[in-house]
Amino acid sequence: MNWITKLTPPGIKDIFTKKDTPDNLWIKCPKSGEMVFSADLPGLLHVTPAGHHMRIGPDMRMDYTFDNSEYIEVSIPSVAKDPLKFKDDQKYTDRLKKARAKTGDDDAMSIGVGRIHGIETVVLVQNFAFMGGSLGMAAGEGLIAAAEHAVAHKLPLVVFTAAGGARMQEGALSLMQMPRTTIAVQRMREAGLPYIVVLCDPTTGGVTASYAMLGDVHLAEPGALICFAGPRVIEETIREKLPEGFQRAEFLEEKGMIDRVVPRSEMRKTLAQILAVLMQAEPTRDYVDA
Repeated sequence: MNWITKLTPPGIKDIFTKKDTPDNLWIKCPKSGEMVFSADLPGLLHVTPAGHHMRIGPDMRMDYTFDNSEYIEVSIPSVAKDPLKFKDDQKYTDRLKKARAKTGDDDAMSIGVGRIHGIETVVLVQNFAFMGGSLGMAAGEGLIAAAEHAVAHKLPLVVFTAAGGARMQEGALSLMQMPRTTIAVQRMREAGLPYIVVLCDPTTGGVTASYAMLGDVHLAEPGALICFAGPRVIEETIREKLPEGFQRAEFLEEKGMIDRVVPRSEMRKTLAQILAVLMQAEPTRDYVDA
């Protein structure tokens, strides 16, 4: 308590109440350090003026991808809850409850069906905000459900990946999703349907080692970290300094690991052009220059 507070008569301080300011009114750009007004971000597709592509959830991703932000959600089959009764510093079931309360989603995968420049497409979005987008049984079922829907309706599948790898709380059951999702992608290929992967920040671990790198075409958002083991782990293992930008989207494009780095503002148009070629379809004219 300072001397001004001591001299202030009782009740006076209640007259001049301090207005609450939201904690998220301004966002600091990780790339430039510039403060960005939060209300401006939706109009910028959540890309800062310096070009940093912020991580976004399934709802925003679907809105930015589909024509007029219109799409139909596809449900994902339910899976066993906490089959291993896993507990570290807290129960796995408690972690799931917190992640669901935080994101409003049941798990890391969301499926939507809509049109991209008039071409009907199945889109699967992996949500990094849900336990790091980790690949568990529910996430595996999500990709399989998306592929099955695409095959059943003869539609292309676009997957936006973002994950820290497999979900350790599910042990071997999590690792089993790698071959299961690989088989789902193979069924897309056997059906002659396009499977396009958009690698978002970050895409790592078992996700990179399975369906994330099995696309017919691989796109990536600028600056996305794409790897199996992260650069810090590699540096500590080989005891050498890695090249600048190692494992970032631009570095991998230069080395031929991905096809193209595409800014978020151009992603919908780019996907439409690729889908039009692979599906031998004509994009709706209303959206050609969108």
